[in-house]
Amino acid sequence: MQIFSTFEHSAYLELAISALQKVGVKKERILAVPLNSRVEERRLFDTLHRADGVSLFDKGAAIATALSVVGASIGFVLEWGPIYWGLIGAGVGFIIGFTIDYIIYKVIHRRNRKVRGKKSEVVIVVDCPKELVEKVEEVMWEHLALGVAKVEGE
Repeated sequence: MQIFSTFEHSAYLELAISALQKVGVKKERILAVPLNSRVEERRLFDTLHRADGVSLFDKGAAIATALSVVGASIGFVLEWGPIYWGLIGAGVGFIIGFTIDYIIYKVIHRRNRKVRGKKSEVVIVVDCPKELVEKVEEVMWEHLALGVAKVEGE
């Protein structure tokens, strides 16, 4: 049976591995794999297949709607008429809203972009007999594992 668990890279990880060996799991049956952290910058624009929940379109659409109404209203007394001034208002409003969202995302959220809370840095895979499963799982939780899962083998 295989037991998977994730840990932060800390002294508890080393203690967990030592405790597993004391419980009776052989050193050759323990695999610890460190995870690589994300180093590339998040993409600003979403695609059809990937979205991250950040939208630069929302404020632009709302401000474009408001300014197009104002532009169309004022356009009745201006030379080009309400249609052109409504379109100009929509374009200017969208650019203003997009710029606001872009500045908020790039400047303010840049400071808060670090992952909050605990993050998994190391995955431990333990291959052990069924008799030791409960003890191994208990050792993992005692040494502050972030998550533990069991998979039955052949």
